[in-house]
Amino acid sequence: MTKYTLDNATDAGHIHTGKGLNQGTLGVVGSTIIGLSSTAPLYSLAATLGYVIVAVGAQAPLVFVVACIPMVFAAFAYQELNREAPDCGTTFVWGTKAFGPVTGWIGGWAVAVAGVMVMANVGEITGRYFWYLVGNNEFANDQTIVVITSVVFIALMSGISMLGVQIGDRMQMVLMVIQMGALLLFGVLALVNALNGSNPDSVAFDWNWFNPAELGSWSGFMQAVLLALFIYWGWDTCLALNEETKNPRKTPGRAALSSIVVLIVVYVGVSIAVMMFAGFGDTGYGLTNAANLDDVFTVLRDVLFGPWGWFLILAVMVSAASSTQTTILPTARGTLSMAVYRALPAKFASVHPKFKTPWFSTLVMGIASIVYYVVMSLVSTDMLADSLTSMGLAVALYYALTSFACVWYFRSTLRSSARNLWMRGILPLLGGIMLTYAFIQSAIDMWATDYGNTVLFGIGGAFVIGVGAIVLGFVLMGIWAFQPNSRPFFRGESLNRDTPVLVPDE
Repeated sequence: MTKYTLDNATDAGHIHTGKGLNQGTLGVVGSTIIGLSSTAPLYSLAATLGYVIVAVGAQAPLVFVVACIPMVFAAFAYQELNREAPDCGTTFVWGTKAFGPVTGWIGGWAVAVAGVMVMANVGEITGRYFWYLVGNNEFANDQTIVVITSVVFIALMSGISMLGVQIGDRMQMVLMVIQMGALLLFGVLALVNALNGSNPDSVAFDWNWFNPAELGSWSGFMQAVLLALFIYWGWDTCLALNEETKNPRKTPGRAALSSIVVLIVVYVGVSIAVMMFAGFGDTGYGLTNAANLDDVFTVLRDVLFGPWGWFLILAVMVSAASSTQTTILPTARGTLSMAVYRALPAKFASVHPKFKTPWFSTLVMGIASIVYYVVMSLVSTDMLADSLTSMGLAVALYYALTSFACVWYFRSTLRSSARNLWMRGILPLLGGIMLTYAFIQSAIDMWATDYGNTVLFGIGGAFVIGVGAIVLGFVLMGIWAFQPNSRPFFRGESLNRDTPVLVPDE
């Protein structure tokens, strides 16, 4: 196995062959597909829509639009930084270049934390829905069997990730066709049935659903926006694959923005169709029915799909499975980059000589996700659910950090043109402020004992898990900082603003 470190990647400031990854593999379409897959759009919308409506009522479409805004602003920051320094370490590299080693290391840690937490949760969905698909509800409701099945799926998807992004790209194409096909079909069927009056509780479309003046309370609105931020997370996977992308300075940014545009159109369109058909009642198919909140689509499956209801189950499983595979990509490449610049042990920089993938980092991330998932499941399934909620803290942290890094890194160029002022300054700054507010507000809300499903040490379990994971990063960083091999990084020698990009131009 090959280990790529700063010593053999550069020589006297000259760019050589990068980190050993398979360059020029992905185009715009492939990168966009992977970005979409990471968000698990079908599962994410199904699991979120009901709770958003409980929080804000009919203004759910407005929430999906508003939640998209900081994501777009953050994507501009990613795009600008990637043009300057296309490195698979993304937030870790850019944060270090802008603010120094400590900020960069914690940014890289936040990316890894979010990935591990999400892999555990989408792995569980994959395992459970596999048994729903084969028609064995008894196994689907047996936690032990679900855990074993989910571990197998996580291991399988980790193995596919080791074989190369090209194989994963082809698989994701098929999975995305199934997933998006089912999601769009669900929306069309919901709209048709709403218009033909098959459900007496159906409601007519109303433009007031987009009217901010109709919002009931600010706290409910913020709770809904924080929920909606989750369903957009994952588009940055495009940027983590920049070193394996054709035209690495431009393609990843375009793919990220394309992913967000597709998501906003699909989320708003399908949510409107479902709202029109199901209505807002708390009984039957109503979207505020407590029995429907965890998975709105499954509740409506039979009435909309009839005997083809199995296809929706397949699509939900596919949505979770594809997210499991793509989520490991940025975490593995992030730790690869950290090792190259000596922010982690050199073993994490190992690249498979044949497949040109970060095999060791991928293996570690897969094992970490499995261990995290099994431990959480054994302790409490409620704790596993709270860990998914708390994951939003890590996401908001590294998106905000990247946004601020863009402003600070390019501060000397902001006055050179109107484009630079907006794309490198104002919009990323606004995105960073919004995401920082989301982080702070989320942490405050999670502190309450009635926020999630668990209580730990007398406060909300989601707060303990989310903040605890970030604090653990500082502890691990402190331990590594005392190791001799880490000194070049923490002294700002192996990675700083002037460090050359380890990605050759085409």
